[in-house]
This record gives sequence, C-alpha cells and structure tokens, in this order.
Amino acid sequence: MVKQGLAAIAAVLLASCGSGEPEGGIDAMRLVNADQDSANWISHGRTYSEQRYSPLDQVNRDTVSDLGLAWFTDLDTARGQEATPLVMDGKLYVTTAWSKVYAFDAATGEPLWSYDPEVPGETGVKVCCDVVNRGLATWGDKLFLGTLDGRLVALDRDTGTVVWEKVTVDQTKSYSITGAPRVVNGKVLIGNGGAEFGVRGYIAAYDAEDGDEVWRFYTVPGDEGDDAPEYLQKAAETWTQGTGEIGGGGTVWDSMAYDPELDLLYFGVGNGSPWNRAYRSPGADGKGEGDNLYLSSIVAIRPDTGEYVWHYQTTPGETWDYTATQHIILADMEIDGRQRQVLMQAPKNGFFYVLDRATGEFISGKPYIPLNWATGIDENGRPIQNPETRIDRTGKPALVMPGPLGGHNWHPMAYHPGENLVYIPAFEAAMLYAPEENWKPDMARGFNVGFDLGAGDLPPDQGIRREVQGTIKGRLVAWDPVAQKPRWTVEHPGPWNGGVLATGGGLVFQGNSGSEFAAYNAATGDKLWSFAAQTGVVAPPMTYTVNGEQYVAVLAGWGGAFALSVDGELIDNMRPVRNISRLLVFKLGAQEQLPAEPDFALAPLDPPPSRASSATIEQGRAKYARYCAVCHAPAAVGSTELPDLRRSGALDNGEAWSQIVHGGVLKDNGMASFAKSLSKDEIEAIRQYVIKRANEDKGMEVERAKKRIAAP
Repeated sequence: MVKQGLAAIAAVLLASCGSGEPEGGIDAMRLVNADQDSANWISHGRTYSEQRYSPLDQVNRDTVSDLGLAWFTDLDTARGQEATPLVMDGKLYVTTAWSKVYAFDAATGEPLWSYDPEVPGETGVKVCCDVVNRGLATWGDKLFLGTLDGRLVALDRDTGTVVWEKVTVDQTKSYSITGAPRVVNGKVLIGNGGAEFGVRGYIAAYDAEDGDEVWRFYTVPGDEGDDAPEYLQKAAETWTQGTGEIGGGGTVWDSMAYDPELDLLYFGVGNGSPWNRAYRSPGADGKGEGDNLYLSSIVAIRPDTGEYVWHYQTTPGETWDYTATQHIILADMEIDGRQRQVLMQAPKNGFFYVLDRATGEFISGKPYIPLNWATGIDENGRPIQNPETRIDRTGKPALVMPGPLGGHNWHPMAYHPGENLVYIPAFEAAMLYAPEENWKPDMARGFNVGFDLGAGDLPPDQGIRREVQGTIKGRLVAWDPVAQKPRWTVEHPGPWNGGVLATGGGLVFQGNSGSEFAAYNAATGDKLWSFAAQTGVVAPPMTYTVNGEQYVAVLAGWGGAFALSVDGELIDNMRPVRNISRLLVFKLGAQEQLPAEPDFALAPLDPPPSRASSATIEQGRAKYARYCAVCHAPAAVGSTELPDLRRSGALDNGEAWSQIVHGGVLKDNGMASFAKSLSKDEIEAIRQYVIKRANEDKGMEVERAKKRIAAP
C-alpha cells in the first residue's frame, strides 16, 4: 500500500482546517487513513491510492463456497450500471444510470432515501457510451454527484436533500459527466466527457461547502494565446493548428488518484477531437509537433491550486481513441533492488505502464494484450509506432489492434499488495479505421471522429466484419508489474468483463458478460465460487462490514460502449445478454434467492423488402455510420439495451420514422431530434439502409439459430 508519513498527514490536516473543517464525519484524517478503516468504503477506489484492495478476510479461500445472496434490490433504470457503492457507518450509497442516487441500510437493504436529478432524456445523445454513472464522493456530511448533463450536486448524506448545485460545463455543447468525483482538502474534483462530440476537456475543483469553482485546468490549448499558463503554451507547440471549432478533446472523464505525502493529484486525459489527427493537427510530422499535448496523458498537479507538475504521454499523436483515462493505481514496491513510489496504468493502447509518481519518470512498459499499432517503447518511454497503422498519415484504411474500445476500458483494476499483482479486466478487439473523406465537424449531433464508422460492414457474414468480430476476446489478467508479464489469466465467455476487487482473504471478485459474478484465487486464478446474476456484470465489486459481518456488493446491469455496439451473434461462445439492473449484496451463510429469470428471445427479423437504389442505400450507410452507429451499433446490428432498428416498428413506415428522427417525438426517452444535422431525405436514406441490412441478416438468423440449438 502507499505509505503515508506523519508529517504529510499533518500537512493535509492543516490544509483542510485552513479551508474549513467539515462538521460531519468524513474529514481529511478519515480519507487519508481510509486504508485503516476496513469496515467502510468511503471513496471511489476505497483509498486515495485507488488500489481497490480490502484487507477483510472473513470471506476467504476456505469460506467463499458458503457465500450467498443476503439482499438485492431491483432498479428502475434498464441501462448500464457501472458505479461503486460507498459505505459509511452501516449505510450504503450508490448511483445508477441517469445519475440517480439511492441510500440503503447496508445490512438489510432497507431503502432510506433516493434522489433523482431529473436529467433530460435528450441528454442521452450527448453521451458516447451509455447513460451511466460511476459513483459518489463524500466530505463532511455531504455526498457529491456528477450528473449526466454536467451538474455537480451536493446532497445531505442523511436525507438526500440538495444542499447546493452547480453547472460545471457549457450545456449548449455536448459535455457530459459519467465519472465519480473525488474530494481532497475540502475541494471536490470533477472532469467531464464529450471528446467525440467536439468539446475542450478540463478538470476543475469546487469548494465542498458552497460549490464555488476554485480552479480549472484545461488539458488542450484554446484561444488564450500568450495569456495561457505556461503548460498550455508548451502544449500549443505540439499542435499544428488551434483547436478552435473542433474543441480538441482531451476530456478527463474517469481516473484520478491522490498521494497525500507528495501532495500530487493524478488524472488521465482522453482522446483527441476528432480522432483522426489528419483533421485535428494537419501536416504533423510525428517528431513532436504533432504530439498534441496533453491528449492520452497522465498528468500530475497540485490539488489546492491546479498547478501543473509533470505529465507522461502514453500515445503521442493519438489518432485511434487511445485514452489514458483508465484506472490509475498508486503503490510502493521494490524494482531493480530499489524501493520505488510508482503509478501504474493499463490504458487503452495496450501497454502496461509503471512510472515514478514523484517525477513522472518512465520506469517500464510492456504490452498486456496483442497489439499492432506499435512494436515497443524506447528507452525514453516513447512508443515505437508502426507506420502502416498511422492512417492519419497514409490516408488508407487499416485494421488496428486494439480498436477504440481499447485493451482495457473504464472497468477498474485492483492491486493485491501481498501478491504484488495488478488484476486487469483485459479486452481484445481490433477495428478497421477508414478515414472519412472531406470530413467536417457537426457540433449539433453525431460523432465527430473523422473516420467512417460504417466501413467494412458489408457483406454481413464475411469479410472485414467477420474478421473484426473474430478478434474479440475477454480475460482477467493477473499482471506482475515488476516482471511486466502475466502470472495467470482467466478466459471469459464474453469480452466486456467487469471491474475487479482484491481482498485479504486471498480472493479476486469480478463479474463478466456471461451473466456471472465470480471469486478467484488471487494467487492462481482458480475459480472458487460463482453466482448466476441473470445479466452481465460490468461494475466493480466492493466489500465492507456491519456488526462484524463481511458483505460483498456489486451492481449488475449489462450496458456500456461494447453492449451498445457489439454484434454478439458473430462472437464465439457469446449469447445475447439482456439488462436486468440490480444491486446484489452477499455474505456468508445467506440464502436469499433471485426471482426466476425471465424468458429472453429476440423477435425474428421481419423487415419490409429492400427496393431502394444503391445510391440511396450508400447515402444512408454513410449517414448512419456518422449519426446512428454510436447508439444503435455499426452495421445496424442492434443491441439488447437500446432498440434494434432492424426490428423497429417504424421501419416499414417512413412517416413514423421521420417523426422520431426528425421530429424528436421520443426525445424524453433519449431519442432527440436530428433535424439540425440530417435532412428528411437523408433520414429516409438511413431507413432504407437499415431495411437492406435487416434483409441481409434475416437470411443468417436461421443458420445462427441452428448453431445455438446444436451447441452443448
């Protein structure tokens, strides 16, 4: 674990007193010493180091077979569930999709209160990867929530009533918040998302008492010129043009960690806007001027002032959506005979990084999944890039591993200090990146990525679509950060496997897309226990005690970017997964039962005949890829979470289709109007494209059904 010096702790406490010590129970001392409080889980990763390790050992390798369901509660949001609950003094607090908050008795599940920020449904089109929320922060007697539409809300922890509320983004733009806030020294820290839609990223601090903004740290240069702080002036030298209308991206939408001894806040920075650097920074030569700082970087700043200290860029000249917003873990360990204070991350680009967290010095980096965009990392910590995958320079399509879902996405890892292992929810999936000709930004609707997201989707059951789907795999990897290699791996039945918890009982808990929640031996990877969750589990588990009994809790509910975009029928051993959103809580000897699993079968495809011209269908394909694929999946393959357009009741009715897409009659359900971006003729072309795709896939359904029936 990260060691905290007494002098450093005292400094933190003095700093917090200077800003007004909170009246409630959560203060700087409790947050700094959270590792000593095994009963509670009071911050997103349990401790500031974000190790997601609990020393609790009542549930262990010998007793886990007796773990049973203690209580559960069904949720009213049938969308992806990604949050980590907080537990304080016998009460459990959790966020769900659409930024709702619930409080329960942590031992019995008795509801205590709930809060709905009433996020407008049409906000859903501003979000790349589902209407999720990853959790809360706490300070004093308050809870802090970031809402999907960009608000920061302070709630009374006992009642759920709003204490204050601040809008943290320009709500006329496609900003969103899905990540969990953190609190350091009475300052609430929150970033935002929206890089795919053309925004400029930043992280900001707000006073926990009244919500006033204290500082704001932009991650990419704007139009400040010589008035910009020095770190942004240096960043501007790595862009060949200003960010201007394209925003630049670099959103800080998830990971943060804090070292009280060094007084450094670390956060990860996201991808560029647009993805394709040829449009974002044209003419870049790849020798530094096109690095586009601080995209895809880990940045260290002072949490009291927002002062820049150091950065490390994982993917210079990012062009593949290789964010560095993935989970950051702090730990102390011996490397090459020397005790090091390290920061560890497995970002999307497929390399596992170990950095000196005091200086940002690169220590080591090795691939944790197969990849082809780079052949390694040089002695200076810079990736050795494969020129054939630099589609922003070649202008030619390329199949690149990993694709935009990354080798590891938002799902939290865990670190077990006894085993000195990091457990990674790893993911393999390539993508055909095809530059979009004559791309122009559209700030009203749709993905602004500069690539044709529909490239290679035809024919439906062969060619590049089959090749891409054939690359998709998921596994849990126990990674040795010193040796930079796996000690063991567990292959999963589906790729989008969940976040991880490690415990003093020698266990690693994780859910997966096979609708299973399981416990593994932390040393060997042997599966010791599992529970049929009836839905995919992607959220990370956590653990706590009440009256001396250990509980393990996890949110269940299939969703997120992969769930919205996958053609599960083409992935080996993966069946369609439905969303049943629930909070599941376990303890030893419990015997609660879930209700019977409801029947789940997709309606057979029965589209109208395809009669449109090839020109109309091609127009529809291009517009669908730009505006529809992000929610309804590339190639219109559909998902089990949002409406499968191939099965839409409006597919054979052009007027009804137009009322939805152009008129926005379903905006309260998340389907906002696209009238500012698409003409009625273009909307009709999209319908004709979906009709053709539905007819193509109809012929495959019978064969797929036969394969499922024949499977053991």
